[in-house]
Amino acid sequence: MTATATTPAAEARERFLAAYRTFAADGVAPNWWRELRERGIARFGAVGFPTTRQEAWRFTSVAPIVEATFSIGADATSVTPAPAGVSVERLGAAAAGRHAALLQTHLGRYARIDANPFTALANAFLGDGALVHITAGTRVIAPIVVTHTPFTDGTMSAPRLLVIVDAGAQATLVERFESGRAVSHFTNAVTEIVLGDGAQLEYVRVQQESDEAFHVGTIQSHQGRDSVLRSTTITLGAALTRCDLGAVLDGPGALLHLNGLLVLGGEQHGDYHTVIDHAQPHCESHEFVNGVFDGSARGVFTGRIIVRPGAQRTDSKQTNNNLILSAEARADSQPQLEIYADDVKCTHGSTTGPIDQTALFYLRSRGLDRATAQAVLTYGFGADILARIGAEAVRGELDELVRSRLLAGARAAAA
Repeated sequence: MTATATTPAAEARERFLAAYRTFAADGVAPNWWRELRERGIARFGAVGFPTTRQEAWRFTSVAPIVEATFSIGADATSVTPAPAGVSVERLGAAAAGRHAALLQTHLGRYARIDANPFTALANAFLGDGALVHITAGTRVIAPIVVTHTPFTDGTMSAPRLLVIVDAGAQATLVERFESGRAVSHFTNAVTEIVLGDGAQLEYVRVQQESDEAFHVGTIQSHQGRDSVLRSTTITLGAALTRCDLGAVLDGPGALLHLNGLLVLGGEQHGDYHTVIDHAQPHCESHEFVNGVFDGSARGVFTGRIIVRPGAQRTDSKQTNNNLILSAEARADSQPQLEIYADDVKCTHGSTTGPIDQTALFYLRSRGLDRATAQAVLTYGFGADILARIGAEAVRGELDELVRSRLLAGARAAAA
């Protein structure tokens, strides 16, 4: 009698299923919360980890996550003190307090577990996180900053953020992911953003975790009539990053700016998978994603724009530009349009290429060393995205961060 062979993916799935049974035995969560967890683990148990045989994952192998042995951990989530008109609560406290109905209505509604098995896994291990609720008509001047940091090495954490911006409110929110003292860890994050009619939000996401970490993020937004969302995602860290960014424009006149920047080197791998769903007429979306890849780094961009039947007068533009700084670096780009209406204006484009050698020679002839000259030229790729951030203080801080990263990468390459 021979033993049945199991794959690493099957073994990893069984480990998480067993860990869930212990995790879910706390017995303190409300019924709807437990049902959310149960739906998540059931979905994950049915589909397991994605493979490169699946179209949505064919450029990104999650084998490094599968083959590592992560215990279930938690992260420290901190939120800057909120001004008047803004409520910030831990999800656990909100579920038992005055925001229980609000939380039950929105948590887990937008980030679909059938779209991504990692979202299902995050729902299964939903422990705590933060609710940021901005009440109607409130205008928040100072940025709200949410920072996630894992407690220990060798753990998977599932940081959760729910942002609700009521009708007519305005705010800027920065979500940061840092490693702190942890080095090797797995962050499986889910962020849901809900904008009421006429609401405006600038959302900036900065991922600068350890180069030995793994990061999978789901960011899903839902917009009402005449709302404006400016979203910018900056990826600098982690050995493997996958970000699934989904947006539904569900009210006439909604406007979305979806921007992204990846600056990766060494053997880092970054994958942006975006879906912009124009569900109502007279909406606009403008998507710009730039990548700078050095060493043996690899970047992947898959951008899908959907225009639903009846979503007439849609105006949508998608652009992906990639700068390749070494012979070993690589970028794959897949822009996609799916249009079911006839009165629309939709475009997409993509470029991938090396640094301009003529421009590089010119800067060196003016006295700059090769590393500095390359950093100056590549900085333009980053500045193009950073300039789209409206909050001056946030933009300035990120400008310095990206500039330092590009200069350090250029000097390492030149050494």
